[in-house]
Amino acid sequence: MTKKEPTTDFSYAGAMPSSGTVEFLIEQASDIAVHLDSNCHVAGVFVSPDSPSLGCLDHWVGRPFKDFLTVESAEKFAARIAELESDTNKQIGAIELNNSDNADWQFPIRYSVMRLQGGKGFLLIGRDLQPIAEVQQRLVHEQLARESDQQKIRRFETFYRVALEASETAMVLVDPETARIRDINSAGSRLLGAKPDVLPGNTFNQAFEGIRRGELMEALQDAAEPEETRGVELVSRRNGKSVIVFPEFFRAAGELGMLCRMLPVGGRSERADTNGQLFSMLYTASSDAIVILDAKGMVREANEAFLEISDAAQLRDVVGKSFSNFLLRGEVDLRLLIEGTVREGRLRNYSTQFKSVVGSRADVAISSAQLRSGGNEMGIGLIIRDSSGMGSSVDDGAEAVVSEQALQNVMDLVGTASLKELVSATSDVIEKMCIDTALQMTRNNRAAAADMLGLSRQSLYVKLRKYGMVGED
Repeated sequence: MTKKEPTTDFSYAGAMPSSGTVEFLIEQASDIAVHLDSNCHVAGVFVSPDSPSLGCLDHWVGRPFKDFLTVESAEKFAARIAELESDTNKQIGAIELNNSDNADWQFPIRYSVMRLQGGKGFLLIGRDLQPIAEVQQRLVHEQLARESDQQKIRRFETFYRVALEASETAMVLVDPETARIRDINSAGSRLLGAKPDVLPGNTFNQAFEGIRRGELMEALQDAAEPEETRGVELVSRRNGKSVIVFPEFFRAAGELGMLCRMLPVGGRSERADTNGQLFSMLYTASSDAIVILDAKGMVREANEAFLEISDAAQLRDVVGKSFSNFLLRGEVDLRLLIEGTVREGRLRNYSTQFKSVVGSRADVAISSAQLRSGGNEMGIGLIIRDSSGMGSSVDDGAEAVVSEQALQNVMDLVGTASLKELVSATSDVIEKMCIDTALQMTRNNRAAAADMLGLSRQSLYVKLRKYGMVGED
C-alpha cells in the first residue's frame, strides 16, 4: 500500500467571487498586508484602519522586508522563503514574525504567505497579535501573582500551624454554624484523650458527655458575652476528665469563627503538672534539708534529708513540733529567722548551730523564703545546709583579727598595771566583743541580742552606753 502524498490543490464547490474583489478581501481579512517582489523588497503595504497601533508604514516601500524584522524573525523568514524557492509546490502556511521599526518598537504579526503567480513575489496577509500578546502577558502576570499569593498563604499557614502546636494551652477551632471542629492542637487532643487526626470534622459536642449540639453552642455563646469572662465546664467522653471551655468568637474575611481554650478543672496545665512532679522529685531527693514552717514556726513538712540531719526516725517525729527545738539558741534563732524572712521576703545563709533530737550539733547555713499564694501567706520554706566543712567566712576572719588585736592591746599592759586591773580590762574587751557579735547576728535587733546574751533589755542598754555603742548601726 503506497502512502498518499499531500496535495496543494484547493477544491472548490459552487461559485467564487471574481478577482476584482481581491483588494476588498485583503482589506477585510487582514490587519496588515505586505506585497514583496521577487527580491523580497516591499512593493506595497496596506494597514487596516482598525489597527491604528501599527502606525504609518509608508516608509517600508522599496526597502528590504528583513530590515523591518527582528534578528530572530529575519532568520526564520529567510529560511521559509528559501524552502519555497527550492520547492515550487510547497506552501509555507502561517508564520509568526516580530516586526521592528525605529529600533524601539516591535509588534508581533501572524502572516499567511502566498506565492504570486508568474514569480512576481509574495503576498503576506497578517493578523496583529498584539491584543493576544497583551492578554497572554496579563495571564502571565496573573499566574505569577497567584503563585505569589499561594506562597504567602502557605507561609501563613505554616506560621499558624507552628504557633498552634507550640502553644501549651489546649485550643480548638470550631465552626459556629455547624458546631464542627475545624482544627485542634496536640495539647487539646491530649486533654480530650484523642489522637490529633481523629477530632477534626466531628461535631464539638461529641467530645463531651451528655450534651447536645444545640445546648453546647448555646452555652458557649452565653459564656462568650463581653460583659463577663466565664467558661463552660464539661466532661470529656474519652477519658472522663473535667475541663473548662472558654469560647471567643471572631470574624475572618466575613466568616464567623470560634476559638475555644480548654483547661482542666483546677486550672493546671499539663506542663504545670509535669513541673510539679519534677519539683516534688527534687524536694524528695535533695541532699539539703528542706523544711516548711507555718507562721508560728511549727514544722508542717520536711524531706528525707531533714530527717537524716535531725536523727529523726520518721516524719511524724518532727511534724507539729516547733523548729526552735532543732536550734541551739532556740527561740532566739527562730524569732530572728521568722522576723527577717517576713521583713525581707527571704534570708540567705543565716549561720547558726543545728541540734538533732539526740543532742548532736552541727554548724549550718539556713536560707529561707516566705511562701505566698494569691496574696495569702502560706508559711516559710527553709533550706538547711551543713556548713561544718566550709571553713570560716571573711567576716569571721575579720572578727578574729579584731579579737587578736584587742587581746594584744591588753597584753601590752602587762607590767603597767596590777593583775586585777588587767583581768578587768580583758573582761571588758571580751564583753564588748560578745555584744558586738550578738548585734551583728541579730541585725541590730537589740531585744533578740539581749535574749541571746541572757540579759535584760535594760542591762544591754547600760552596757551599750558603757562601751559607746548606743549610736552604732
